[in-house]
Amino acid sequence: MPRALRDDSGQAAAVIMHVLYVHQNFPAQFGHIARHLAGKLGWKCTFVSNTRGGEVDGIDRIAYKTLSGATAQNHYCSRTFENTVWHCDGVYRAMRERPDIQPDLIVGHSGFGSTLFLRELYGGVPIVNFFEYYYRSRDPLSDMDFRKDLSWTVPEMNYLRSYCRNAMILLDLQNCDLGYTPTQFQRSRFPEEYLRKMEVIFDGVDRSVYHGHEEKLRPAIGQRGARTIAGTSVPADTRIVTYVSRGFESMRGFDIFMRAANLIYERFPNVLFFVVGTERIAYGGDENYIGTQKSFKDWVLARDKYDLSKFVFTGRINPEVLGQVLAATDLHIYLTVPFVLSWSMMDAMSCGAVVLGSRTPPVEEMIRHGENGLLADFFSAEEFADRAVEVLSDPGAFRPLGRAAEKQITENYSLEAVLPRMLKLYERAVAMRPADKRQAPPARPAGPLVMPATKAKSATPFLG
Repeated sequence: MPRALRDDSGQAAAVIMHVLYVHQNFPAQFGHIARHLAGKLGWKCTFVSNTRGGEVDGIDRIAYKTLSGATAQNHYCSRTFENTVWHCDGVYRAMRERPDIQPDLIVGHSGFGSTLFLRELYGGVPIVNFFEYYYRSRDPLSDMDFRKDLSWTVPEMNYLRSYCRNAMILLDLQNCDLGYTPTQFQRSRFPEEYLRKMEVIFDGVDRSVYHGHEEKLRPAIGQRGARTIAGTSVPADTRIVTYVSRGFESMRGFDIFMRAANLIYERFPNVLFFVVGTERIAYGGDENYIGTQKSFKDWVLARDKYDLSKFVFTGRINPEVLGQVLAATDLHIYLTVPFVLSWSMMDAMSCGAVVLGSRTPPVEEMIRHGENGLLADFFSAEEFADRAVEVLSDPGAFRPLGRAAEKQITENYSLEAVLPRMLKLYERAVAMRPADKRQAPPARPAGPLVMPATKAKSATPFLG
């Protein structure tokens, strides 16, 4: 039950709560918030995930395991739902074994370790869900339809699957008390009837890691000497351009970036591109279109001639090094189809980088062209190159954009800026279900949770 803290005068100053976070991964979108609540406010934070258990930074981590998952016998369209149900099952089983955990609030990522079954354990304990994306079929702003320039044929079954991918999301929307999503664009994708439940609260940029270093890593051109960036020596007269993506793939415009880079170094030879990320394909199914190539990166490189001496492919780097790279760059290029906005763009802005982004709704929500960054047509490598060369030719003239971007993140999207909004959301959810009026959890039999045996039946549909 929430407990009031008292200040020196004996007045109630704050409320201590026990929050149970649910996510497949750790720390994901919740770790930095839980760390702050546990370390700064004295809250009890439990985090159940499909990773190892233990205690980290005052957070009690509980591991859950999935006992099964989707197979080839499942319908292609239902496999995502099948997998999420098994994650629900894993979360439920893990918490069922921990009756000592009695949270005041449950916060979970819809679709990545759903909170759905926890009503059976915790009754009327309020649930807040984090919603990332709602899939839509054949929509001008659909991630599936946007890359028509590639002339890739989207399988008909993928359009059918897009309807089913929302199944657990819709169940969570119905089951939760409140929800939130990081951007207005992402919220706009959800069904109107659920928007009353959903607020817009960004994940929060960690300014202790992503900040401008007072311009010390990005000196004025006339004051630069040789620098070492992410272990690479950079001559004084060489400009830096960065591109960051968890995976090099079409949804994040990796191919457009590489074509633009080709044009940039032809027009401005003294440039080095730091490309941070891996060759994995996280979204979109590029692997179905690249033939014998091992990755989308290889597919892109095979389609044109590139001077690879102009590129530093760093692989994954730790956040502290990434923050330093972004604080040293003269220009950061970011592209995305209409989809979830990447943390990397916000991190770059927080580091004071001049960001040149694609003119797509998620980016346009954050970047105002000529005020706190620059925009270019997603499909035009030429426009990206034109704007990039302008910046590289006179980086000092564009520094006001980078400083404005850092100010915007500090004031509106930093962890310090979003935490008060997050806490208000938590408090509002708890107030909707006062502890003394909550429904008690259902009684359940002692002993292990057993999956009922089922007999083989004919394929005749059940009609009631």
